[in-house]
Amino acid sequence: MMQTTCQTIKKAFRCAFPYTIPIFAGFWFLGMTYGVYMNASGFSFWYPMLMSLTIFAGSVEFVAVNLLLGAFDPVQALAITLMINARHLFYGISMLDKYRGTGWKKLYLIFGMCDESFSINYTAEIPEDIDRGWFMFSVTLLNHFYWFFGATLGGILGSFIPFNTEGLEFVMTAMFVVIFLNQWLKEKRHASSLLGLFLSLLCLLAFGADNFMIPTMLAILAVLTLLRRPLEKGGKAA
Repeated sequence: MMQTTCQTIKKAFRCAFPYTIPIFAGFWFLGMTYGVYMNASGFSFWYPMLMSLTIFAGSVEFVAVNLLLGAFDPVQALAITLMINARHLFYGISMLDKYRGTGWKKLYLIFGMCDESFSINYTAEIPEDIDRGWFMFSVTLLNHFYWFFGATLGGILGSFIPFNTEGLEFVMTAMFVVIFLNQWLKEKRHASSLLGLFLSLLCLLAFGADNFMIPTMLAILAVLTLLRRPLEKGGKAA
């Protein structure tokens, strides 16, 4: 029994690993940037190491640097965290069915569901002979480790390597463009993708670049919920 379980885990891990290679490139580079930034702000490498392990929310971790340097205000920290990561509420709704039946692994899958893990676990075509729960667990664990490794390494090397962190956010943007294009190529019909692009542009124009994310998520959720049946029928017809 134990041997069979180990084989199942190894098989799922080997299947999941290739999907996470692009994430490794982005997380390692941006994680190192975060570690260097923490070091430059006066924090020991223990801070980025432990924060990347326990928080695992890249944007919040960058913001947390200023929160740690400022006056103690837990209410402000909570409000900022909710604003930055509100999109995960919608990710969670999308993953309700996929996480069903995963047992104890579900707790870690919820904790470790970052943008990149969500993108892979939601869109990956998992072979029938691969355990779905262990595949998603492996994706989440690998991505978590990549960020932890990059942040820790950056914190250690930050005091030795002069590093300009300006403009490095393009790494994640480029990666999501690639993920979107890959999903576009897999789709037979592009109605959902076009709706997402249209609603994003509409909310960007209406609310501005700093405030359009949450309205966009709400609009996409509402429209796709209303058009779910027609879109599903169209997909089956195609």
